[in-house]
Amino acid sequence: MPELPEVETVRRTLMELVSGKKIKAVTVRLPRIIQRPAEPEQFADALAGRTIETVERRGKFLRIMLDGLVLVSHLRMEGRYGVFPSEEPVELHTHVIFHFDDGTDLRYKDVRQFGTMHLFEPGEELRLPPLNKLGIEPLEPGFTLDALQSRLAKRTSKIKPLLLNQEHIVGLGNIYVDEALFQARIHPERSPDTLKPAEWKRLHEAIRATLSRAVDAGGSSIKSYVNGQGEMGMFQHQLLVYGRKDEPCPSCSKPILKFTVGGRGTHICGKCQPIPKTKQAAPQ
Repeated sequence: MPELPEVETVRRTLMELVSGKKIKAVTVRLPRIIQRPAEPEQFADALAGRTIETVERRGKFLRIMLDGLVLVSHLRMEGRYGVFPSEEPVELHTHVIFHFDDGTDLRYKDVRQFGTMHLFEPGEELRLPPLNKLGIEPLEPGFTLDALQSRLAKRTSKIKPLLLNQEHIVGLGNIYVDEALFQARIHPERSPDTLKPAEWKRLHEAIRATLSRAVDAGGSSIKSYVNGQGEMGMFQHQLLVYGRKDEPCPSCSKPILKFTVGGRGTHICGKCQPIPKTKQAAPQ
């Protein structure tokens, strides 16, 4: 699933590609992608004649801001956007097409068919699902050390699932949580209430630094992710532990371990991220 760096990269490319374009018509080829309004015909009719003003992001969601409406889009596992000449043949698994009056299309393709689109009045999207319960943005000024601790420090469950919970911090997925915890030298099964002040400081800095570097690199293309221009991200070449089972740790040369935490495949260095004495993680 695209995480914050990947969605931010898509946002930036869509800004270049579609800002200022006027929608002539919309074709919905897979109705279940459209979550709000319930009828795809209403969705298409509401967008016809609208102009895309800008593209914003909230967590892993895109907010496509039009004149008088907001389209909230989640890419889920493999959703992707691309701009094509209208006369170009439509690729398989293309489910929603926004036809512009300049002879181009914005096409949404999704092999897994898990993506969603919601249409709202401006401002309404922040008060209603799916955006209304999202947590703090980790690359915004409000993501301070105090803000991180105030949300998590007293909790007694494992820290990795908490960091993945979008109601606490948005945009973090499996890749970047593994990377941030490694850089902070924190085992993913530690509970936040056991972390020392120096560990909180390292974690806060690691989250921001990891995400910032990933955004600069255009995200990570681990599976099928590409940006709005069809280009791969490059941050996968900078990953320190994620996807590197049995490879040497870049800090101590011990082999990277992989096991499961909260149902998610997890990568750590057993030496740099000591295993809690009450827990013995089982490497795969």
